[in-house]
Amino acid sequence: MLTKFESKSNRVKGIAFHPRLTLLAASLHSGSIQLWNFQMGVLVDRFEEHDGPVRGISFHSTQPLFCSGGDDYKIKVWNYKTRRCLFTLHGHLDYVRSVYFHHEHPWILSASDDQTIRIWNWQSRQCIAILTGHNHYIMCAQFHPKEDYVVSASMDQTVRVWDISGLRKKNTTAQPLSFEEQIQRANSGQADLFGNTDAVVKYVLEGHDRGVNWATFHPTLPLLVSCGDDRQIKLWRMSETKAWEVDTCRGHFNNVSVALFHPKHELIISDSEDKTIRVWDMSKRTAVQTFRRENDRFWVLTAHPELNLFAAGHDSGLIVFKLDRERPAFSLHGNTLFYVRDKYVRAHDLTTGFDAGVISVRRLGSQYVQPRTLSYNPAERAVIVTSPADNGLYELVHLPKDMGSGEVRDSASEGKRGTGSSAIFVARNRFAVLDKNTQTLEIRDLDNSITKSIKCPVQTNDVFYGGTASVLLATPTSVVLFDIQQQKVLAELATPVVKYVVWSNDGAMVALLSKHTIMIANKNLGQSAMVHETIRIKSGAWDDSGIFVYTTLNHIKYALPQGDNGIIKTLDQPVYLTRVKGKVVHCLDRNAKPQAIPIDPTEYRFKLALMRKNYDEVLHIIRTSNLVGQSIIAYLQKKGFPEIALHFVQDKTTRFDLAIECGNLDVALEMAKALDREDNWARLGQQALKQGNHKIVEIAYQRTKNFDRLSFLYLVTGNPDKLAKMAKIAEMRGDQMSKFHNALYLGNVEARVNVLREVGLYPLAYMTAKSNGLAELAEEVLASAGLQEEDIAGLLPPVQASSLRPPAVVNATFDQNWPSVGVTESFFDRALAAAASGESTGIEYTQAEEDGEDLDEWGANDGIAIDGTAAAAEAEDAWDLAPDADEEAGAEEEKADAVEEDLGAALVPGIPETELWVRNSPLAADHVAAGSFETAMSLLNRQVGAVNFAPLKPLFLSIYRSSRLYLPGAPSLPPIEIPLRRNTDHAEPRSVLPVATLTLASITSGELRAAYTAFQKAKFAEAASTFRSILHSLLLVITTTPAQAAELQELVVVCREYLIGLSLEMERRRLSEDPSTLKRQLELAAYFTHCRLQPAHLSLALRLAMITFTKAKNYNMGASFAQRLLDLSPAAPIATQAKNTLALANKNPRDTIEIEYDLHSQFDICPSSLTPIYQGAPSVDDPFTGAKYHAQFAGSLCAVSGVTEPKEVKDIKAFIDLCKRNDATEVNIKESRIASSKIEEKAPRKGKKVDPNPTKVKFKLRCSRYLYTLVLTNPKRAAELRNALPHTIKIRDASLDKKKKRKVRRRKHQRDQK
Repeated sequence: MLTKFESKSNRVKGIAFHPRLTLLAASLHSGSIQLWNFQMGVLVDRFEEHDGPVRGISFHSTQPLFCSGGDDYKIKVWNYKTRRCLFTLHGHLDYVRSVYFHHEHPWILSASDDQTIRIWNWQSRQCIAILTGHNHYIMCAQFHPKEDYVVSASMDQTVRVWDISGLRKKNTTAQPLSFEEQIQRANSGQADLFGNTDAVVKYVLEGHDRGVNWATFHPTLPLLVSCGDDRQIKLWRMSETKAWEVDTCRGHFNNVSVALFHPKHELIISDSEDKTIRVWDMSKRTAVQTFRRENDRFWVLTAHPELNLFAAGHDSGLIVFKLDRERPAFSLHGNTLFYVRDKYVRAHDLTTGFDAGVISVRRLGSQYVQPRTLSYNPAERAVIVTSPADNGLYELVHLPKDMGSGEVRDSASEGKRGTGSSAIFVARNRFAVLDKNTQTLEIRDLDNSITKSIKCPVQTNDVFYGGTASVLLATPTSVVLFDIQQQKVLAELATPVVKYVVWSNDGAMVALLSKHTIMIANKNLGQSAMVHETIRIKSGAWDDSGIFVYTTLNHIKYALPQGDNGIIKTLDQPVYLTRVKGKVVHCLDRNAKPQAIPIDPTEYRFKLALMRKNYDEVLHIIRTSNLVGQSIIAYLQKKGFPEIALHFVQDKTTRFDLAIECGNLDVALEMAKALDREDNWARLGQQALKQGNHKIVEIAYQRTKNFDRLSFLYLVTGNPDKLAKMAKIAEMRGDQMSKFHNALYLGNVEARVNVLREVGLYPLAYMTAKSNGLAELAEEVLASAGLQEEDIAGLLPPVQASSLRPPAVVNATFDQNWPSVGVTESFFDRALAAAASGESTGIEYTQAEEDGEDLDEWGANDGIAIDGTAAAAEAEDAWDLAPDADEEAGAEEEKADAVEEDLGAALVPGIPETELWVRNSPLAADHVAAGSFETAMSLLNRQVGAVNFAPLKPLFLSIYRSSRLYLPGAPSLPPIEIPLRRNTDHAEPRSVLPVATLTLASITSGELRAAYTAFQKAKFAEAASTFRSILHSLLLVITTTPAQAAELQELVVVCREYLIGLSLEMERRRLSEDPSTLKRQLELAAYFTHCRLQPAHLSLALRLAMITFTKAKNYNMGASFAQRLLDLSPAAPIATQAKNTLALANKNPRDTIEIEYDLHSQFDICPSSLTPIYQGAPSVDDPFTGAKYHAQFAGSLCAVSGVTEPKEVKDIKAFIDLCKRNDATEVNIKESRIASSKIEEKAPRKGKKVDPNPTKVKFKLRCSRYLYTLVLTNPKRAAELRNALPHTIKIRDASLDKKKKRKVRRRKHQRDQK
């Protein structure tokens, strides 16, 4: 059995597959209905309107509907798209056991404990038939998939088959009816429900000794299967006149819940309360396979109507599984595909489409187990087919010479058989067989004789072809390249468990396919790239150009050699790639039928040409293909080629952004005029100012009406005429400040004095006129102020003549742009411009040189061009066409000038350091330091679920300011900004990171100590504020070692516990003024003692609870707190007080007030309601602090941090973070890329070169049949965490791993000694 999906929930009583979508509905004993996407493994929705268990559920075949029936006697019809219940059908008088939609008519069939079967019309919402006859509970009723029959199973030990053809004739017609006829027909069926012939009993099948739990029809044959509490499964056959028992299958040890037919094979599948799922052979009536669970009884079983999938519900959830693999075994050689279908080896010509069977392998293994692999030897025209049956079998068979003759040989007579889990050809006349039990690799010849037996150097699970005389050995944690002749390990590559290996056509590259990852490496296992997918990877094949094309469950994708990937095509059903040729993908579907799917390879060829710097092909693709889309534009921007995207993007806003990024001001100006938005003009002005194109700056300032900057621009470019116009504009606008500036820029003293007089600044006006020698104007100013010179004679110091005027314009530069920063024209700009004018690009090559030389120089320094120039000069001399010496001299001078212009070309600015910080780090603190607040908030939201960022604003601003040093410059210039780095020893751009301004040492030595002091002094509000401030700071603390990360997690738990405790005590003190709330006060005091505080602080809480309970005459409970206080070894006076309380409780062992508090049960405290959450109660967790909340507080703001919101843990990384905050000291995760929080990093082996700037990190991995293993040092937390546990994780006690760790260390020591 191959498990595809597993969920954990309450007991599942009903289950149904959607016929078309990847949806699975599960009805639970708790009363809720879960809607799962079993392909992605996520919970899509939850429906909760039933009161009590929901036992039946069914999807409609075409409409977005499903129906459910439960113990509340109701049948509800739901729309899963609108996520609501459409209506409820009432009529049953007891539990509804099963509900089913009809495959054609608008009917719902329901079976109930009220001993009736009802058929409902869900369109008219009326009951159209009631089937009576059973005299006990009816456990299930189902429609026949094709005929007008209904089968029912009852606890009265009978199975009944009902004929409903009369009901179909009555409720359907060939022509539309009038409204009156519809009413008449609807009413006619209600008058004779118990006497009509709409539904009659056709057969009554008796044979079970106890109640029958399930009965169902065969999809095509006239057969039924039933099962019951007598632990038997009975097979029945029907004819037109009678039905009889064929045989009985025995083997279950408890009640059999469900039995059904396999849709495609002659098998019966059953599940039982004996915790097993069994597969039975219909012809032999014997059990073929048995699958057992340890602790869960099975209650329901269903089959997918289209796919080879089954689902079973048990006590703790559900499981989706297959009975066998659907991946066909195949091998490709040239244009011929050899594959296995229906246990026949077939040959398919990919060019002509000819397909023929060549070998029968029907006797290889079990008839229901398909072959696993096929290896082809073209030299000897032989194949090896392996099967997983009987712990591994293989057969070596030679193919017929004429495969088109129609001759089909039997491998049992023609071939040679052996045992082994894997078998592949490794040479012309040799093949290797892996014996998994003995861990040996047997090298055999074509006579199946062993020529060499090699002990595997590592624990090997599978073996793959690794080149001539070499194999790839797959271990649980790596792949080893092993040379068979030399018997030594050539290379090793750490990778997740490898399932398939695909070699490129030339054998230079190999793709190692795991469940969710693809490792692309060269033939020596030098890792090139790793691709990670969230859903299962099914197959892959190499393109002729070196692109790896692979398929997932629903996509055909590609992967470039350096790791970039993308989507090529969406699939309805998974396929298995065999070859990629041009624009066609050849594949096999799940039925092992060859297909050819057309694809568009333009996107990945474009990216490959860009990666290889094959710019001619890039230009060709741009000109000839319709390559558009936001993803390709984003890719080009990411790779630093915005100028390429600019040439085929039509969206004006995107063209403007790209033009600004690559510095193409002409296109940016054109787009800004078309868009005409103020923010675009402002960005254009800034970019143009950087390049010194002041004419575009002038246009931008004019469009944005930025008059002050425009005036200053005219001043620095020496344009007094336009400055005078700006002065007139300022006067018309009435802007006094602008008038003063323009007068100052023009050197017009009279205008400055008049402006100062108009605004009432007479002293400044007088001094300005006086200092510039304008005595008459100065007297006018005094007269305007009502003064004379005698009045101010002794008040003013002597005025010296001076003139504040701008210097005279020496060279007016407003006619030409400044030669400051220019943009170098790229190859693509020149090539596309040349193509537009009909010229040649001037460069012809297929692939750029690796050293990255300038393309123009490479083309100009071609040796062939030099020889051609010499030949042309000789011809000119022979015909007297050579130029004069003067002309040659002039040409040399022009050439020298051109060289000087090239040498004086402008420099391109580099990437700002803050942008490097954002690129290099996934940490929110580094993004805040760079000033990228939006990305920082996005990271915090994704990593810890932060939603309220207002409390973090001061921290953001503080970190931003602290990461820079400002060096004062000249008085008229802004200070120089110097970014501060934390890794000063790394100068490479990809390693640059900002300084860490917040550290754990500063927080623990300062704020944490102050918070403890405030708590000790009972300053609860101040302490709560300080602890919450520490929590906010911890969001932006950067850790560099596992010890620091553990200390940070521990500090988060400390702050959480203290904040919850402070909330309890502040609430208790608030209620202490009201005597009627004494019960609540006692509860809060008791809860306070369960917060994990420092021993000194916990003793305070226990003393407070002891005194409070003693005053309330709850002596028994007070004694429990006194005993806990004595366990802390307090001071002598406190111990005496506790002993007195114990003595008082011994005299009066009673509690006056009963409170909601269980001393002996473990619980968490909800910070919002300040009430306990006991184990097993529904709850949600805060992803940052780990605080538990009642389920109704999901989506509300966290009362502890004030920043995040509690929610259900669905994301695997969020769950791991939660586990780390709940006493998990070691978390091993299968992951290759840096996650949001760095997990324990694997140390490199001795002698291995370490990349100083790794882009990938390998983590310790411990996996068995699970993806992840969490090792918890506190096994008491396992029960709590298991409620939020994703199905792929297994929690176990740390003590279980001690022996394994000792074994690993011993083996490693022995290997080092060897």
